[in-house]
Amino acid sequence: MIWLIGNKGMLGTEIARQLTEKKIEFTGTDIDVDITNPEALDTFASSLKDLKYIINCSAYTAVDKAESDAEFAKKLNETGAGNIARTAKKYGATMIHISTDYVFDGSGNTPRTEDMPIAPIGVYGKTKADGEKAVIKETDSYYILRTAWLYGWAGRNFVYTMIKAMNTHESVKVVNDQKGSPTFAGDLAGVIIQLIKNGNIPFGIYHCTDNGEITWWDFTNEIKKQGIEKGWITNKTCAVNPCTTDEYPTPAKRPAYSVLSKDKIQKALDFTLPDWKESLNVFLSSSLFDKSRIE
Repeated sequence: MIWLIGNKGMLGTEIARQLTEKKIEFTGTDIDVDITNPEALDTFASSLKDLKYIINCSAYTAVDKAESDAEFAKKLNETGAGNIARTAKKYGATMIHISTDYVFDGSGNTPRTEDMPIAPIGVYGKTKADGEKAVIKETDSYYILRTAWLYGWAGRNFVYTMIKAMNTHESVKVVNDQKGSPTFAGDLAGVIIQLIKNGNIPFGIYHCTDNGEITWWDFTNEIKKQGIEKGWITNKTCAVNPCTTDEYPTPAKRPAYSVLSKDKIQKALDFTLPDWKESLNVFLSSSLFDKSRIE
């Protein structure tokens, strides 16, 4: 049995869809089981037969809001993660935990590997880094998957936001001095299911994003190009103007460089993650694309 926590979020929804499609037995919970309450987790876990995996997709992900809501971010991202890991160990399950590129400070210009030192620069990144430490402290049977720039069919995300903005404005301004790699939720969900089906991958931390190294401005230009081709963008003359991070201040600092090396996960599973442009095309071409989010 697989227990999917956070099954109504963007990634959780996609994992649930793929598990269902592959006829893999699972049960899902969201806010109905409070991850900050160890007793609630224990009660639910005790009701499951032959629990093998707990996938934790729950998190506080409002990066800017976290700066003024640090206590709640800590409860979800650190305390909650530790509680789930403790529960997994008690019931003999492997924990799969989702983390982020924000655990790095954004320095350097080479892809971050799993063994590089972490040094988060904001509340969100710090609570996620502390969540990783809590998982490692509470259980030995874990996969921590760090990802970045996540988008998917369910929920709000950068791709939907930019398509809507380009359809309603004559120009958009996008940061061009932060580098990273987009991640389609369908690809990350697929990796998680591969880990489960394989069953022999060494426990530890792995990085998982789509392949490529771009800025948010690059990403937006490709969204515009493919969005026009697919008919989602009707305002073809909208200008995509680059700006610096300093010109677009936010409450939370973002890593300037957070490209994650995928070598470890690709070697472990003996496959190659898709290029980010290919995955964007899959996202925009599918019948699962939610038109209501760009209207």
